[in-house]
Amino acid sequence: MPYVTVEMLEGRSDDQKKALIEKVTEAVVETTGAPAEKVVVFVEEINQRHYGVGGKRLID
Repeated sequence: MPYVTVEMLEGRSDDQKKALIEKVTEAVVETTGAPAEKVVVFVEEINQRHYGVGGKRLID
């Protein structure tokens, strides 16, 4: 049972996340041969207040 975690900054719509899950599932099925019903995709959204680059938060 393949598990895939996608981490991304918050702000995408539900429709975008739904499409992402569908496409990731299709890619895993195509490349591994796993049945789609066994592919698990987690979408973890990161709050921009909790993410920094170069010593600064993205919101600053």
